[in-house]
Amino acid sequence: MSGVSTKAGFLCDPVRIRNYCTAIFVAHGVPDYDAHVVADSLVTANLRGLDSHGITRVGIYADRLKKKLVNSVAHPKVVKDKNAMLLIDGDNGMGAVVTLQALRMGISRAKEYGICSIGITHSNHYGAGAYYIKEAVKANLACHLYGHAPPTMAPWGGIKPYLGTNPYSFGIPAGKYPPIILDMASSVVARGRILLAAKENKSIPEGWAIDTEGRPTMDAQAALAGSVLPFAGPKGYGIALMNDILAGVLTSSNFGSQIPDLYRNLVDVQNIGAFIQLTDIESFIPVSDFNARMEKLVEDLKSITPAQGVDQIYLPGEIENNKEAVRSENGFSIAEVEVEMLSKLGKPMGLDVEEIFLRGGK
Repeated sequence: MSGVSTKAGFLCDPVRIRNYCTAIFVAHGVPDYDAHVVADSLVTANLRGLDSHGITRVGIYADRLKKKLVNSVAHPKVVKDKNAMLLIDGDNGMGAVVTLQALRMGISRAKEYGICSIGITHSNHYGAGAYYIKEAVKANLACHLYGHAPPTMAPWGGIKPYLGTNPYSFGIPAGKYPPIILDMASSVVARGRILLAAKENKSIPEGWAIDTEGRPTMDAQAALAGSVLPFAGPKGYGIALMNDILAGVLTSSNFGSQIPDLYRNLVDVQNIGAFIQLTDIESFIPVSDFNARMEKLVEDLKSITPAQGVDQIYLPGEIENNKEAVRSENGFSIAEVEVEMLSKLGKPMGLDVEEIFLRGGK
């Protein structure tokens, strides 16, 4: 491979790899714009340092499209409409496409009614929540996004997985400062990071997971067979359960152990749901006043003296915002196993994986 090699892998150009991934999805029957949305959501995750939710997912997305477990050309539709409440049937489309369409419908309603609750059903894995949060924040909305996933986490005190590492995302504008974005799994760590460790034959830190017997493990494969652990014990378990109720039970989607595994079940559709809550800031307070108050909040927090050994006070999402700015300019690295995956997918359609690399670095 002729790409620039770093300790973390091969340095990729964000635009080139986005175009490459878009072409892969188009070759699997996805319309051009939808393919771009999915590729953009994955590359954005890499740019923000969320590599476990980035282009490493291209392979399984393509596989599920090929096996007709996801509709390449889906037509999401509103099945319930009560003005400030929408229920969207995703027609088993790609999660990023369905979620973004539902969010945009909700944004217009929130602007009209002040708030909007959006339920999504018959969808699929939507990736990193920050991608959608950023869209809402640009419209001067506060956004909560509740997701769920196949069972990989045991309820607190148990050893059998029932809940997913169900993600919660929140974002709000902060005036002249970057938006505050909280995007987190309800587990100690997103399971995607364990999947990435397993792909690269690496161990995982203690405290991330237990094996099938409920014993702590640092073996990534044993962790995948066992259960990830909720963050803060019963608190993370409670948040994961709340997410599953809102994203799954409330929306008539699958929930708990009903959700087929993304990787291991290549027979059944997932019927993933999501729940979005949007709040229009202008409906509560003039945006200019809100921005001024948020700027004061940010400045107050940043002025607090850091504890010993801490360089500065960070706001939720600030580290990811910083990474996105740097990586957008300088590229990001992916592992050799991911380069090989992309090469294998692209070669039959005449794509050259060498095209994704950053030319000579920056």
